[in-house]
Amino acid sequence: MERPVHHPETPAPRIGVLLVNLGSPDAPEPGAVRRYLREFLSDRRVVEIPPFIWQVILNLFVLTTRPRKSAHAYHQVWTAEGAPLVAITRRQAEALAARLGGIVMVDWAMRYGAPSIADRLETLKAAGCDRILIAPALSAI
Repeated sequence: MERPVHHPETPAPRIGVLLVNLGSPDAPEPGAVRRYLREFLSDRRVVEIPPFIWQVILNLFVLTTRPRKSAHAYHQVWTAEGAPLVAITRRQAEALAARLGGIVMVDWAMRYGAPSIADRLETLKAAGCDRILIAPALSAI
């Protein structure tokens, strides 16, 4: 009977899961809300008005009035953990990571705002993940 050939151990592929949600501003302040709204409302998939018209409307009207009003609304729902959507997404990622017991690396990101999808994908890759599943986070727990 032949003995199996011993091959040097090759690391198993590392799998990552990135939970993604829509996003929130970094703070309930007009400047942070303005940055968030600029990114969100500049996405052609969100606003389908021709860009040359929309950018005028966005910069002259929306971004000069809406951030202050939206910052006030965000301030009303902001928690010690930050924006509710960020806190919920973070907790979901932590719960999934605990449930998977380290078999899969779990992280989270926001489509608009921080942490960005690109940044978190790079983090997962740098941690050795060569297969990454991107999945939507739930809106609430």
